[in-house]
Amino acid sequence: MNTLIHIGFGNIVNTAKIIAIVSPESAPVRRMVQNAKEKGTAIDATQGRKTKSVLVMENSQIVLSALLPETIAGRARNESEDLEEE
Repeated sequence: MNTLIHIGFGNIVNTAKIIAIVSPESAPVRRMVQNAKEKGTAIDATQGRKTKSVLVMENSQIVLSALLPETIAGRARNESEDLEEE
């Protein structure tokens, strides 16, 4: 079953499609985001706020979020634990 997590400002992603959640501070990640924006495969879910995490998705799309990577990972972990309990 696919689980969805909230990544800020009413935006939700499918946890089954997430490959990585990374910080946007390093130069390689910034290049990856810039390339995705140029190709049109970047989804900006920051609502104009500072990007604090980059979600790399299975379909080679990039999702930008204003939440910290630890927050998103914690939510994903809690969702998977809740499913295991059921």
